[in-house]
Amino acid sequence: MTEQNPQTVFVANRGEIALRIIRACRRLGLRVVCGFSEADRNAPYLALADASICIGPAAAAKSYLNIPAVIAAAKLLGADLVHPGYGFLSENAEFADAVHGAGMTLIGPKADVMRRMGDKVQAKAAMIEAGVPCVPGPDSVLPQDPDAIAGIADEIGYPVILKAAGGGGGRGMRIVRDRASLAEAYMLTRQEAQRFFGNPDIYMEKFLEKPRHVEIQILADSHGTALWLGDRDCSMQRRHQKLIEEAPAPGIDRALIAEIGERCAASCRAIGYVGAGTFEFLYEDGEFFFIEMNTRIQVEHPVTELVTGLDIVALQIDVARGAKLPLAQDQIITTGHAIECRINAEDAETFAPSPGRVTSLHLPGGPGIRVDTHIVAGSEVSSSYDSMIAKVIAYGANRDEALSRAATALGEMRIDGVKSNAALHSELLADPGFKVGGVSIHHFEHWLTAKEAANG
Repeated sequence: MTEQNPQTVFVANRGEIALRIIRACRRLGLRVVCGFSEADRNAPYLALADASICIGPAAAAKSYLNIPAVIAAAKLLGADLVHPGYGFLSENAEFADAVHGAGMTLIGPKADVMRRMGDKVQAKAAMIEAGVPCVPGPDSVLPQDPDAIAGIADEIGYPVILKAAGGGGGRGMRIVRDRASLAEAYMLTRQEAQRFFGNPDIYMEKFLEKPRHVEIQILADSHGTALWLGDRDCSMQRRHQKLIEEAPAPGIDRALIAEIGERCAASCRAIGYVGAGTFEFLYEDGEFFFIEMNTRIQVEHPVTELVTGLDIVALQIDVARGAKLPLAQDQIITTGHAIECRINAEDAETFAPSPGRVTSLHLPGGPGIRVDTHIVAGSEVSSSYDSMIAKVIAYGANRDEALSRAATALGEMRIDGVKSNAALHSELLADPGFKVGGVSIHHFEHWLTAKEAANG
């Protein structure tokens, strides 16, 4: 095995994305090995790997987030490449450096590119330079002078939103609607930024009242080719955590999507990006505003795979191995519609996690249905990790057919032993506003408030 022709992939993750990577490696004829925590020792997908090794206790900080342990395990199992999946170390530049320092290749961008795009302020500056539209606000962190901060807010116009420069996942964010609230909001957001991300820097943008969350999926190789693979709408979310994603985004002019997609691909070429990635935008009143780039595979990548017919994970691995992308932009054709529902092990009313043993399981099937999950009957849902246990994805010739198939699939799904939010998804798919398409990122919270009021 040589650096020019690496043949072993180490999966530095767990759950459904670990299984997804294993399947892609099998398709490519690669040897695939895994690290697992004590909590995942009996995970069924490990049997599909060529080898696996324990990397630490259940706590993520001592296993999946333990860089020395992950690197040591990958080296011990003879890995040439390391796939970080999503979450955990997937956007950690120190990990990218460690992988490179150990003589392996990360399936993802270089550490310097990851650092640049992981810092929201630097990413915004790069996008402005590339001609990608951004939310109104300066492309720099806020000063500490209260008068200067107030002046910036006055220039942008209220309401504004304060965000952690190194943030993500909905943390380190605060809406400010008037000057009187600004000083306290600044102080609290700065404290949160330091606590959650180890970086107190924050920045300010115009707060959009009713935006949609729309993404552009890109894929780039090391030979100068960068492609955009279509768009997704991820506006159905709770506290900035996505619930339902679909492709393409309904009701948006395709010419505008193409224009934004081309700019995203051009920016990838400009910064030397290699791998899969996602540009996230807010969309309001016919305009796109860049908010961040995710330098990894996304949870919602299956909807793009279904409407394009591409295996994004396999292509992601190929470009990391030095291959040229086998497609040109005009060969990427989007057909039909796909909808993904994230099934979490949680109480559908309180949203409290529901760990435990899955005593029985029936997964839906039929035309146009794909279920990505690592659980089987007897699987243990650990309280140590995210509560997502499955993704139900429906494809149809059009949005109505995809919605119908998704609703049928959710009605067929049975999970016993732990609670799930499958019934909640069934309600959301039947919601008149969602069925029309084009809801804002605040739709779910308004829907939930109305539901609670109706139930007394």
